[in-house]
Amino acid sequence: MENRVREWLEGNVGRVEMLERQGRWRPVWFADVVRDGRVLELCVRGDRTDYPGVFPLEHEMLAQRLMHERGVRVAGVHGWIDDPRAFVIDRVGGQPDFAGCTDAQRDAVMDDYLRILADLHELDVAPFAEAGVRRDGMGAYRDWYRASKKRPDPFMEFCLGWLRRHPLDTRGRESVIVWDSGQFHHDGQRVTAVLDLELAHIGDPLMDLAAYRMRDTIIGYGDFRRMYAKYEELSGTPVDPEAIAHHHFAFTLTNALAFHSALADPPPGSDYMTNLQWCNETNLFAVEALADYLGIPLAAPELPDADATSASAVAVPTRHLVDSLRSGDYEMRRLFRLARHLQRFDAIGRECAEADLDDLAALLGHRPRTWQEGDAALEEFVIADDGAHDADLVPLFHRRLWRAHQLMGPAGSAMTTHHRLQDVF
Repeated sequence: MENRVREWLEGNVGRVEMLERQGRWRPVWFADVVRDGRVLELCVRGDRTDYPGVFPLEHEMLAQRLMHERGVRVAGVHGWIDDPRAFVIDRVGGQPDFAGCTDAQRDAVMDDYLRILADLHELDVAPFAEAGVRRDGMGAYRDWYRASKKRPDPFMEFCLGWLRRHPLDTRGRESVIVWDSGQFHHDGQRVTAVLDLELAHIGDPLMDLAAYRMRDTIIGYGDFRRMYAKYEELSGTPVDPEAIAHHHFAFTLTNALAFHSALADPPPGSDYMTNLQWCNETNLFAVEALADYLGIPLAAPELPDADATSASAVAVPTRHLVDSLRSGDYEMRRLFRLARHLQRFDAIGRECAEADLDDLAALLGHRPRTWQEGDAALEEFVIADDGAHDADLVPLFHRRLWRAHQLMGPAGSAMTTHHRLQDVF
């Protein structure tokens, strides 16, 4: 792929001085290209390998190009590459987080970001729609999930059923949105560019204010109450708490809807543990959001003591595998995390699976023999139940999801650390 990217850049932009692939789960290259005696710093965004995306890559490029043409602070688009499927944009300077920044600097950057969002939300949606920018992002996720589903997924069916029974009245709000918000580079004073527009489409502008609540647990954007008040000042649009809660819950589901197939049957090159961590963490956000909405208290279940469990026949070679993969490049780290997940499951996974089945016995009136039978029976139950047992199912799902989350690595590791969202109202 790298050779073909180089050939396209040489044929369409200029002489390639540097081309290197970013170590991550998606094909992305950074390039320095000389044209007319000037060095262009470029980024080549390739297609996902785990799943095709709910919007095609061409849609991301289209939305970004239209935004840039209307003065929105996004990277300029240079062109499309057929093979490998990718598009070329300007590479943006600045930093993606607030390391080393004061609170005042962070707040100034966030005010600038909210100004960009407010201006974006003021754009006429008609030219975007006429050019092919789509509506209904959640519908696109549901369609992909249904088309790619490979095994029972009782929690997703429960959540999708809840959304169907509780539709949101957007009161006619509609704008061009980025949706996967909070992604930008800044220089300590202002945003240099908004990044990663793969989910940009036409939707409720309040979706942009809800989505980055989860990313806040990693980046730390500051006080959401202050930011929501600032957005109201800049846009003149009231921030509806009910809409924020609804959009937040819906967005927590997008990882599990997107990566259901990739986790059930990982394609070659898939970053299994990154996908699993994203899904397990955001599934916990989802069940916590429902518990908050319904006023249901949650308590994490007790986990088996790994030191007390008997060592299995593969405990020693598994430990050796983990130690062998402990240091290295991105690919080695990917395998290291997978090995530690298997090591943790070997220690307490069977006991956790039995606890899940015990929980199901109390709900279903019978105890499934295996986790596969349990998932199928629970999915059948929630679809038929249609909301009658929400108060019982929310705590049950929380216990199941907590156990799954804690099996991703050793206790206290980054993979098993769950972050609580800040209160916003």
